[in-house]
Amino acid sequence: MQVSAYRSPKTEELYLFVPADSGLDDLPDELLVFFGEPQHVIDFELTPERKMPRADAREVLASLESKGYYIQTPPAEKEKVADIHMPDLAFDRAPD
Repeated sequence: MQVSAYRSPKTEELYLFVPADSGLDDLPDELLVFFGEPQHVIDFELTPERKMPRADAREVLASLESKGYYIQTPPAEKEKVADIHMPDLAFDRAPD
């Protein structure tokens, strides 16, 4: 399925996915009030096998087929901290 992704101007890391052929016309007004004016990010082909950063492609496809959209929420603070790569400062080593 060809999908369009939009980001929210109101909330950082909040994304909306819709089928590219239907666009934003059929979305509930309440959703757009919550989301803000969608800002287009990318169009891409979504298959069940495609790897997505924060969602399961099958779940996204199911939502697109049943509701006509999928909302990807920002990661929890715990997830953000887990993604931080700490440099090896080696405080426990003796200087050369």
